[in-house]
Amino acid sequence: MYKLFIYNYYITLKYRTFSNVLHQPVTVRSIKGLILLATKQGLRMMSFSLRIPMAAARSLPTKCWNCSSLRSFHNPSQRSVPPNRFLQWRRTFQPKVNEIQCKRVQHTITAQASQGRTRSEKIVGGWLLTCCGMTAEAVVLGGVTRLTESGLSMTDWHLVKGMKPPSSQEEWIAEFERYKEFPEFKYVHKDITLEDFKFIFGMEYAHRMWGRAIGLAFILPGAYFWRKGWISKAMKPRVLIFGSLLVFQGLLGWFMVKSGLEEPNPTDIPRVSQYRLASHLGSAFVLYSLMLWSGLSHILKPQQIVNSKNLSLLRKCAHGSMALIFTTALSGAFVAGLDAGLVYNSFPKMADRWIPSDIMNFSPKWKNIFENPTTVQFNHRILGVSTASAVTALWILARRVPLPARASLAMNCMLGMVAVQITLGISTLLLYVPTSLAAAHQSGSLTLLSIALWFAHELRKIPK
Repeated sequence: MYKLFIYNYYITLKYRTFSNVLHQPVTVRSIKGLILLATKQGLRMMSFSLRIPMAAARSLPTKCWNCSSLRSFHNPSQRSVPPNRFLQWRRTFQPKVNEIQCKRVQHTITAQASQGRTRSEKIVGGWLLTCCGMTAEAVVLGGVTRLTESGLSMTDWHLVKGMKPPSSQEEWIAEFERYKEFPEFKYVHKDITLEDFKFIFGMEYAHRMWGRAIGLAFILPGAYFWRKGWISKAMKPRVLIFGSLLVFQGLLGWFMVKSGLEEPNPTDIPRVSQYRLASHLGSAFVLYSLMLWSGLSHILKPQQIVNSKNLSLLRKCAHGSMALIFTTALSGAFVAGLDAGLVYNSFPKMADRWIPSDIMNFSPKWKNIFENPTTVQFNHRILGVSTASAVTALWILARRVPLPARASLAMNCMLGMVAVQITLGISTLLLYVPTSLAAAHQSGSLTLLSIALWFAHELRKIPK
C-alpha cells in the first residue's frame, strides 16, 4: 500500500513538477527538494494511509530513500526494493494507535453504559416515588374511612372475589342485611338507611381497591425492571422488603377490621383495636418512608456539603427529629382509635388543668398509656409540642452549617410545615374533630415526615 502510494505520488510530481525542474540535470539537491515537497503535500494522505498520528507523520524523515532508489521508480528495470522505513514507522506507531482506539471505544462504551444506567435509575426512581405517592393516598383515604366510621361496612375479605361490588338492588339489600348482624349496626348505626350504607360501603371498598392497585403498580413494573436488569444488586433486597411489607399491610388491614367485627364488652363501643390500627398505620408509614428514601436516592443527585464542626451533629439531630415525628404520628393513631380527641377540647390546658385528674385511672398503670383516652390525648399533645420544639432547634442549628440550596429549602419547608401541623391539630381539637380538619391533620403528619426524610436524605454522606 505504501509503495503504491509513493509511486503514484512520484508519477504525479513527474508530470506536474518535474516539467519545470527536471529539464535541468538531476542533482542530489533537487531530488531532496522534491522529496521534501512530496512529504509536505502528502502529509494528510500519509497519515490516513498508514493510520498513524499526524504528529508521528510530521516526524517522519524526509530522506526515506536515497536518490538511486527514487530514480529506480522511474526506471522499472533498475528498481530495487527500498528499505521498509515506512513499515518500521507503522510497526512503531500502530500499537499506540490501536491503544488509543481501544481507549476511545472503551470510553464510548462506558459513557453509553453510564447514560443508560442513569436513565434506568431515573425510571426505577420514578416507579418507587409513584408507589410512594399511592401509599400516601391510601393513608389519607384510610384516615377518612376511619373518621366516617366506614371501616366495618365490609364484613368479609376476599382477594379476588371482594373486587366485585354489589351491582343490583337485591345484592345491595343482601349486603346490608349481612351488615346488620354485626355489633356496629346494633350499637352505633341503628338508624342507618340503605343509602347511608352504600356511602360507607363505598368508602371502605375504595380503600381496599386502592390497596390492590398499589400492589399491581408495584409488582408488574417491578418484575419487568428486575428482568431487564435495571434494579441493582444492592436494591434487590429492598424491593423484596417493599413487596413483603405490601402483602403484610393488606393482611394486617383485614386483621384490624376483624377486631371490630367481634362482640365488644358491655361498656365498650364496637370499633377496631387501637393497637391494630396503630400497627396498620405504622407499617404504612414505614413502607412509605423506605420507598421515599430509595426513590430520592435514584432521582436526586447527591450534593457535596462543606464539612464543618456542626455537620455531624446536624445529621444526628435530623434523624432524631424524623424519629420524633414518626412517634408523634403513631400516637395519633391511638388518639383516633380511642376517639380521644373528643375528651378534652381545650388548649393549652385540659379542663383548666395542666395535668388532668383522670390521667392514671386505669390499672395496671401502663395501660393508661395505650387505653386511657385522657392519657393518650395528653401524650399526643406533649409529643406534638416536643416535635415543634425539636424542628425549631434543628432549624437554628442548620443556620450555622453552610448547606446547599436544596437542603436549605428542605429545612425551611420543614419549619413551615410543623407550624401548619400544630395549627391544624389545635383547630381540630377546639372544633370537636371535624372530618375535614382531622383528615388534613393526619395528612399533615405524613407531609411533615416526608420533608424531614427529604432533609435527612440531603445530609447523607456521599460514598467515596
